[in-house]
Amino acid sequence: MPFLRLDQSIDDRCHHRSGDKVLWWRGEWWSGGAFLGLVDQCTEALTKSGFSSGQRLALLLPNSPVFLALCVATWRLKGTVAPLNPLAGSRAVLQALEFARPFAVVVPQETSEDVKKNLRTVTSVLVSPLEGPISAEPGISHTLETPETAVLFFTSGTTGTPKSVPLTHANILDNVAGTLQHLEGLREGETLLNVLPNFHAFGFTVCSMLPLVGGLAQVIMPTFMPAENTLNALLASEASVVVGVPTMIALLLGAAARGGVQCPSVKMIVSGGDRFPVHLDGRCQEVFGVGVLEGYGLTETSPVVSINPAAHNRRLGTVGSLLPGFEAQVRNAAGEILAPGDEGVLWLRGPSVTSGYFDAPDLTAQRFDGGWFNTGDMVRLDADGYLSILERVSDLIIVSGFNVFPQDVESVLRTHPGVRDIAVVGVPHAVSGEIVQAFVVPNPEVPVTVRELAAFCRDRLAHYKIPRSWAFVDEFPRSSIGKVLRHELRRRGISSPQE
Repeated sequence: MPFLRLDQSIDDRCHHRSGDKVLWWRGEWWSGGAFLGLVDQCTEALTKSGFSSGQRLALLLPNSPVFLALCVATWRLKGTVAPLNPLAGSRAVLQALEFARPFAVVVPQETSEDVKKNLRTVTSVLVSPLEGPISAEPGISHTLETPETAVLFFTSGTTGTPKSVPLTHANILDNVAGTLQHLEGLREGETLLNVLPNFHAFGFTVCSMLPLVGGLAQVIMPTFMPAENTLNALLASEASVVVGVPTMIALLLGAAARGGVQCPSVKMIVSGGDRFPVHLDGRCQEVFGVGVLEGYGLTETSPVVSINPAAHNRRLGTVGSLLPGFEAQVRNAAGEILAPGDEGVLWLRGPSVTSGYFDAPDLTAQRFDGGWFNTGDMVRLDADGYLSILERVSDLIIVSGFNVFPQDVESVLRTHPGVRDIAVVGVPHAVSGEIVQAFVVPNPEVPVTVRELAAFCRDRLAHYKIPRSWAFVDEFPRSSIGKVLRHELRRRGISSPQE
């Protein structure tokens, strides 16, 4: 009978691998037995602190052995973990803590006294080295959660009410099982690079939980930057599976090129979190010896929804086919189900999908309908079951009644040698409703002007898709996993003369 809880599955797997390599941390391998020893210490410390069933433990920690051990210890005690972004800023962290009402928040040993004092205005603070174990200080009891809830993820919100997604043990176990079944080369005995932030559902499920549950080893990196450090860890550990966002993959390629190295141990590269630029695939094959398997997911779906299964049946430019267990519908604005190949909004149903948002009934009612979840993403699902993400509904640009998908404009401009990176958004316009504004990260080796870029677009794009406003920038605002924050770009408005 399959396990119904993550702690049961991980305990059982690590007991069977008590002498095997499970975690690589700062140049050394930990066995399954050593990891369980840390879990035991964390469980004992939490019990002494007064932690019990139904309570939440907030983790303000980087990727580390103690992060994983605290998850398992919390689940053993029938509690819920709430991972937070250590780089989010004090205001966002305090808002999340006030919203989640945790028993305590765990911080690294090197955290300053001023920061700890600030956190104590909201909850109790437990301190831990990244190798553990934590301190056993009294927490604040809140029996608020059901034991079935494994994780509370925060997906947005630096002002106003935070948005939080509760995922159950069953949600995450289903997603892990589906990913293992769907990805043909992902199997027991491989070594996976765990460098995506574990406070994000992508890093948490795919990079930390999947190896622990599925019998893979994992290489834990507390941070990705500098990319050379991550590349060195990949080489030293002989990791065979790289999971990252496109920005990380591009930076790894750059680090490898500067160092003149290749990575013969790598058998698989999985990209998610943002659209993968297909022109990088050739460079991946040169450096790593394999192409990229692009996938797609959302926090609300635990998170993986689809992925290209293997090199022999991948389709570049798509995010692959759906994991087992997912049902999908593509609907128009009226809610009508569309035929294969038509463009519309993706709705999903399945055991990986959360039942709703935490403490937000109105938002839940807006996004969920009879067990179906509205992803808010414009997609195309072809007759063979391969999914193409066109854009977030909120990112669609409407120019004089014509729909403009940002990726259509970006894919053209990305081919210009003077463009290192590109992002386009819609900005208000009195006559046409919106116009396209392009934010360009220029290639310093190939000087280019706005006039040249506009002419380049005129030869390749419909007139309504051509950017009417341009801005040259050094970099884009990005999320914790490297996704371009288009809403931040929209806030900047028109920042250069219109073309």
